[in-house]
Amino acid sequence: MKITMSVNLGGYSFNIDEDAYEELKRYLRNLEIHFANEESSAEILSDIETRMAELFRTKMSGYKQVINIQDVNEIISVMGSPEDIADEEGRSAKDKFSSPGYHRMYRDTDHRIIGGVCSGMAAYWGMDPIILRIIFAALIFAGGAGLLIYLVLYIVLPEAKTTAQKIEMKGEPVNIHNIKESVKKEFNNVRKNMKL
Repeated sequence: MKITMSVNLGGYSFNIDEDAYEELKRYLRNLEIHFANEESSAEILSDIETRMAELFRTKMSGYKQVINIQDVNEIISVMGSPEDIADEEGRSAKDKFSSPGYHRMYRDTDHRIIGGVCSGMAAYWGMDPIILRIIFAALIFAGGAGLLIYLVLYIVLPEAKTTAQKIEMKGEPVNIHNIKESVKKEFNNVRKNMKL
């Protein structure tokens, strides 16, 4: 018999074993300490918690309602530990977590001109969005098929809203290093735009 408790992680409520709770609490405390000097530490930690909540939700099912220590350890191994990133700062921390991530196509509304379809497809394939925009424009002027294709893709492709989705769109693993880099980049872009 084990004691379970309820926790709120990334806006979702989970039932978790006591030993799993202690491990998760230790991990999150280490992340807070690691990112304490970052200007955007609150956003980084929030995005990490949201990603962890997404991963925990995949572990739940009709017959499994409680997160256990194995689940927490698996999520920590996927996300990476602050110690791993601190050890790899001299090299490239990205090299340590170079295994490819889940790759999914989204609409990239951060770099959109109309709806983000071309920029999202370009991020997915790792190419310049101008090429896709020229192709769609050519298809529109060649008979209008480009407009129909664009509208269908606009309806079918979901918008990349979360940091994890924006990372998945590029095919990179969603770990604490990539979340940190993405949030810092977004934070710097907002700061730059506010100075203009």
